[in-house]
Amino acid sequence: MGNSFEKVFIGNAGTAAGGGGLDIDDVFSTYLYTGNSGSQTITNGIDLTEGGLVWTKSRSNTYSHGLYDTERGATKEIKSDANTAESTDNGVTAFNANGYNVGNRFTTNTNAKTYVSWTWRKAPKFFDIVKYTGNGVNGRTISHNLGSVPGMILIKGLDTTFSWHVFHRSLPTETGDFPYTLSLDTTAAQAGSQTYYGSGITSTEFKINRYNAVNQANKEYVAYIFAHNDSDGEFGPDGDQDIIKCGSYTGNGSSQDINLGFEAQWVMFKPASVAGNWNIMDVMREMPTSGENAKRLRPNDSGAESTLNHLYGTRALATGFTILGQTIADFNKDGEDYIYMAIRRGPLAVPTDATKVFNTDVADSTGLAATFPIDMSIFGGRTGTDKFYAMDRIRGGNYSFTNTTAAELSNAAFNMFQNGSVYYAYRDALDTNYLGWLWRRAPGYFDVVAYSGTNSAKTVGHNLTVTPEMMWVKSRSNANRWTVFHKDMGPTKRAFLDLTQAFDTGSGIWNNTAPTSTVFTVGTDSNTNYNGHTFIAYLFATAPGVSKVGSASHSGTTNVDCGFTSGARFVMLKRTDAAGAWYVWDSVRGIIAGNDPYLLLNSTAAEVTNTDYIDPLNAGFTISDAFTDGNYIFYAIA
Repeated sequence: MGNSFEKVFIGNAGTAAGGGGLDIDDVFSTYLYTGNSGSQTITNGIDLTEGGLVWTKSRSNTYSHGLYDTERGATKEIKSDANTAESTDNGVTAFNANGYNVGNRFTTNTNAKTYVSWTWRKAPKFFDIVKYTGNGVNGRTISHNLGSVPGMILIKGLDTTFSWHVFHRSLPTETGDFPYTLSLDTTAAQAGSQTYYGSGITSTEFKINRYNAVNQANKEYVAYIFAHNDSDGEFGPDGDQDIIKCGSYTGNGSSQDINLGFEAQWVMFKPASVAGNWNIMDVMREMPTSGENAKRLRPNDSGAESTLNHLYGTRALATGFTILGQTIADFNKDGEDYIYMAIRRGPLAVPTDATKVFNTDVADSTGLAATFPIDMSIFGGRTGTDKFYAMDRIRGGNYSFTNTTAAELSNAAFNMFQNGSVYYAYRDALDTNYLGWLWRRAPGYFDVVAYSGTNSAKTVGHNLTVTPEMMWVKSRSNANRWTVFHKDMGPTKRAFLDLTQAFDTGSGIWNNTAPTSTVFTVGTDSNTNYNGHTFIAYLFATAPGVSKVGSASHSGTTNVDCGFTSGARFVMLKRTDAAGAWYVWDSVRGIIAGNDPYLLLNSTAAEVTNTDYIDPLNAGFTISDAFTDGNYIFYAIA
């Protein structure tokens, strides 16, 4: 297939089966694309017939941010980085049931320029839009349908040059019940403007004064209203999860973890007590874990996307985000106050369709592709000598080899964020001799965790939401082995992904402690917990009908029931009672009633095409009588 899709999106996974609340994927999207100077349909899975906001920005050029919403209608643009009035153009030309259309406006679709768009759908306890006409009266009440007390409100005058006025729940209140405000289009610190009434901001309305920027008589305004969930969100399969937080922190001059109770995929933040830029960072453009560089855009500035030094900005964290900064006021200056809005990483529901979370792709000259955001990939050559590269979004595209102990590496040619591509790797030489297996993170299916070693037994939090049934752990910073846990071997046993040896006892690996639905435990062994080393962990689980982690005793012909209905598209087998390689088959190269090509994760050996070791089975797969008898662990995906 290759990378003809060339866009990254967080698509619509749909509302959880059996009721419950909306998923994040239903109401928010970060989407990367490349302009063509004509027209494009942006299919991001967001139903904008329900109402919403599209915010676009060129990543590669100095073009203004363009904001379009369903209340004002398509073709109506306002800019976050300017106080100018609304203009009419063809930046966004239509709002659709699964995205929107763009025309040839330079802010949304210049040929060969890269873009990002962030889309919010109107939904209770997440986001609302109100358009109103000013009346010049103090104490004006504006009704809204957010269904909860707003965490943040952005107001822009449409027909004159008024700056944006920003309310945030964490800003202080001056005498007379007037919260301080910020301006989205400037770097100014918080100031008293007597724009909003603090006690007048409720779950059904907000109250404003006659200040011209928000309520001049006969002038038109738009208000974007964002929720703050505080254990009262109504999202996910059970309708009880939070997905948006509007909060604050005080800078400490170095780094600190901001605990949201969920992992952030998008963060907008600004210093409040001192002048400084607004900043937007998200996982689709590159917001990896601490130690890597990241990308930011500034809502108050038309500048192109910039790459931050690894000491600055926000970074991925399983429970929220990490803020780095030192002495620069934009991020984390000691003693200064900051406000933020953060949106949770999705999805929230266990996947029911394997094609939404896994793909195998034979490469072409542009890379490897999937129709979902790729969080982890293993790819390599089929003809021999090429290692298999394990790469993930958490590490910003850094990679490790599955068949060696080498520390992780980075290379500009391997980039999960290049040119807005779904996935772009080994860009100068990929052809059909290269193959990739591509995963998306999802509850009850697959997760990726980064952590640091201490050489003392410790627990590591994860977001798998179920007990991991198989784990692969690798030191990023040093030459250590890939260490594998499997539920059927137990927490006293380990194998190594880069070796063929059987499972053996390693008490210092998992501290003889089984993982749980929230944490896994590592002991004092250097392969999983050496002091000062950084580690990456891949966590796998059985998602009914989608994936299966298990074991099988094989003799003769063995049918392995995985609970699937149309057979396995991916099968990994490893012998446990004796030495044996890590075999991988997939349906793209062939899982048939005949010879099935296999590759070995622990080896650079060329693909073997003349063996018939497995056969198709609707419920899973069959191990043929040609394969060596013994006990095996397996991992299969439908």
